Amino acid sequence: MSSTQHTPLPYYEDRSPGAGTLPPRPWTPSSDAARLSLNGTWSFRLSPTATAEDDAFARPGYDARGWDEIPVPGHWVLHGHGAPIYTNVRYPFPVDPPHVPAENPTGDHLRVFDLPGDWPDGGDAVLRFEGVESCARVWLNGEELGTFKGSRLPHEFPVGGLLEPSGNVLAVRVHQWSSGSYLEDQDQWWLPGIFREVTLEHRPEGSLADYFVHASYDHTTGEGTLRIDSDPGGRITVPELGLDLATGESATVPVEPWTAETPRLYEAWLTTVGESVSLRVGFRTVVVEDGLLKVNGRRVLFRGVNRHEFHPENGRAVDLATMRRDLVLMKRHNINAVRTSHYPPHPAFLGLCDELGLWVIDECDLETHGFGVLDWRNNPVDDDRWTPALLDRAERMVERDKNHPAVVMWSLGNECGTGRGLSAMADWIRERDPSRVIHYEGDHSCADTDVYSRMYAPHEEVDLIGRRTEPPWSDPELDAKRRALPFIQCEYAHAMGNGPGGLSEYQRLFEAHERCQGGFVWEWIDHGFTRRAPDGRFYHVYGGDFGEELHDGNFVCDGLVFPDRTPSPGLIEYKKVIEPVRIAGTETDGAGGADGAVRITNGHDFADLSHLAFTWTYEAEGEAIGSGELAVPPLPPGESVELKLPAPPPGAEAGAETWWTVEARLAAATAWAEAGHTVAWAQLPATAPGAGARALASGEAPRREGDRIVLGPGIFDAATGALTSLGGLHVTEPPRLDIWRAPTDNDNGASWQPDERWGVIWRRLGLHRVRHRTNAVETTPDGALTVRTRVAPAAVDIGLETVYRWTADAAGRLSLAVSVTPLGEWPCPLPRLGLRLGVPAALGDAEWFGGGPGEAYPDTRTAARVGRWALPVDELQTPYVRPQENGARIDVRWARLTAPDGSGVRIEGDPAFWFTARRWTTEQLDAAEHTPDLDPSNDTVWLNLDHGQHGIGSQSCGPGVLAEHRLNATSAEFSFTFSRLT
Repeated sequence: MSSTQHTPLPYYEDRSPGAGTLPPRPWTPSSDAARLSLNGTWSFRLSPTATAEDDAFARPGYDARGWDEIPVPGHWVLHGHGAPIYTNVRYPFPVDPPHVPAENPTGDHLRVFDLPGDWPDGGDAVLRFEGVESCARVWLNGEELGTFKGSRLPHEFPVGGLLEPSGNVLAVRVHQWSSGSYLEDQDQWWLPGIFREVTLEHRPEGSLADYFVHASYDHTTGEGTLRIDSDPGGRITVPELGLDLATGESATVPVEPWTAETPRLYEAWLTTVGESVSLRVGFRTVVVEDGLLKVNGRRVLFRGVNRHEFHPENGRAVDLATMRRDLVLMKRHNINAVRTSHYPPHPAFLGLCDELGLWVIDECDLETHGFGVLDWRNNPVDDDRWTPALLDRAERMVERDKNHPAVVMWSLGNECGTGRGLSAMADWIRERDPSRVIHYEGDHSCADTDVYSRMYAPHEEVDLIGRRTEPPWSDPELDAKRRALPFIQCEYAHAMGNGPGGLSEYQRLFEAHERCQGGFVWEWIDHGFTRRAPDGRFYHVYGGDFGEELHDGNFVCDGLVFPDRTPSPGLIEYKKVIEPVRIAGTETDGAGGADGAVRITNGHDFADLSHLAFTWTYEAEGEAIGSGELAVPPLPPGESVELKLPAPPPGAEAGAETWWTVEARLAAATAWAEAGHTVAWAQLPATAPGAGARALASGEAPRREGDRIVLGPGIFDAATGALTSLGGLHVTEPPRLDIWRAPTDNDNGASWQPDERWGVIWRRLGLHRVRHRTNAVETTPDGALTVRTRVAPAAVDIGLETVYRWTADAAGRLSLAVSVTPLGEWPCPLPRLGLRLGVPAALGDAEWFGGGPGEAYPDTRTAARVGRWALPVDELQTPYVRPQENGARIDVRWARLTAPDGSGVRIEGDPAFWFTARRWTTEQLDAAEHTPDLDPSNDTVWLNLDHGQHGIGSQSCGPGVLAEHRLNATSAEFSFTFSRLT
């Protein structure tokens, strides 16, 4: 007979959260107990498997002189040992939970340290790890302390009895893959290592094992109630409030409440027999009532963003200065909320949110998305054997972060499907901390949650949800519960590449329906690692650039800031869309300023307008001719006022296009911006835009001279009608119709999205390789040169009949009127519609009157301000990590390109047009995978003068372009006038 013996799973494969660690406790940044940082340079050895080496390295006296060195915090794959891996959903190893591959890179870390001379005698000590990916086994002076999993969570071991005055040997074995990896499939780089701080903390007799700050606010009385529970007990003092009370006792006093707009903190001290810690207390109350999420009695509107922790050189080893920089940028761009996708952040980040003022959804270190592609078979969150690990993660998050007023929601995790383990987490959290609400998006029944949360719900569905008329859930009881809950989009407006589009339409819905309490753009930063090209240029790499077998390309680059934290056009647009003060005209459409009045609305949830100073500027043809202050009362939240603007100052020429620009700026410096920082602005037309548009050139007659035609300053090829010279300026590529753009990430879309993927359709139709056939070149008695053409892709019977009509006048102006008529049944909108031409490369400086200073497209135009702008051609480009269509300036009345000596060309358009200039062709832009693939031409600057552009949308992971922003193939007429500048 035979028998089967079951070998116990190794610690890195068992389902437990680990062994030997202490119960979790709050993060305490300020304590009088001694601490010793163990960050710095550690000895390091990498093995290809988990069992390649024994544990001899952990013993005192082990000779590690032949080992490499590595920084802690850090990731070994960023320091020459292996390589990062990026996947969005798929696990980069066989799915066989809880087992992991035999090929399991394992990093052994060694640190020898001495205790400082003033290290206290007596008491105990704990060794604290803030974050290790993905599984660690720890020894101190040859004694094994234990193991742990839960990469973005703290773990502590008692070590007081093991410490020596000098020569302490700390050994840590870290496995890249473990059973915990199945719980950490979070759309980011897989980056093993000790990536957060390691600290030795003295724990005196009577020191704090736990404390919980309860600081509520009663908006009806203006009073706050403070109670702090602690183990062991002690005393609380809050000098500013005159409080001195025992832990466990409550006191109610008048206070200023904490909100994200008014982050009022009170310094407090908690003292026990053995320890004194400094606290920052914020009084606020979070509830769901009347179908709304309220803080301090008021509905809040989240103008949020999802934030992964990322640094382009250090990965998830993010320092305090970088965290502060992120939050300062958010505040400067009107962002008021952060979802810590998809794990608790470094604990110092939450302290900064308390200080600077941001609402926080604190999300548990949990995602099992890779099981979704397997129909959720063997999903750990619905397997009771995994529940202890899930509860451990929930407890460690809550216990670490429970004392932060900024945290208003606990999130169970992300994209885990549904299951009993999630319910167990929700039950534990609700019992431990009933003062906050629970969030989880993955279960649309909302069985375990206090808010109805969705990802990427399209505009029309958000409208239905806002009206509480969305399609019913199958269970009537759960449907009734969900329909009574507040709604947020925990992810929306996927900010991948050029975009996201459709932000302003979402914001109008959030503001129109009180149930819709805002959302969180996906996401904050492009996760591109910095690399240097052979020519010295820096650029950023993404999935697949490290030779991964499985990867998801540049889907990891989908942020509002570039990897170096430079704001993208998407962030500039988002700031404008979510600005907390609305400035509009008083006319019916809210846009006009011709009546000399303006309406100011306070869109803050809590703050009045006393912290802002308002100014007006009067501009003619894009140049300011007058400015002054606008006296605005300190309106409370939600209130409006109509104010009279001053009389227009003199100085505008007759027929000039004039605008009022009204701005709201910080009246005094804050912790995140200087006085004068612009919070909100609007432009109101004082005269109709384009009222002074000039007529097309006329009066000159074309004449043939051999193989060319001369018309005013223009010289044309007589056979093709192509413009070759303008007033002696060589035209390197003649103007002709252009309908192709290098598809954006949102054009190409995501395979799982229901909307049409126009970028794929355009390429399948061959719009990237259209042919131009000249049917006729005619000179007419009315002084025009007319060129008739057909523009069409191969293999299909659709096309565009295009007629170019050239005229000129004696002043040296050359005009081109273009008419376009679609032929056949077009199955898609056009990428763009306009002209493309080339001018000499020396014309490297651009100036224009129109929208700016940055790029804008039909559904990303809110932040475009009408004015006169000037930039070098090279600075007109937006360096998206994966090159794609970019750089178009909207509503341009005229533009000019000049050489250093001032010579060049001026272009006027009717109607206003999109203007793009770059030193490479659209085809080169389309072919590029990284920015160094774009080699600037030494001969040509290519211009696109577009009558129309297709919108952007956010279909890389969200809805496509709204119907009103699609560039449908319809008949069109537009014109340009060219003038030579000398």
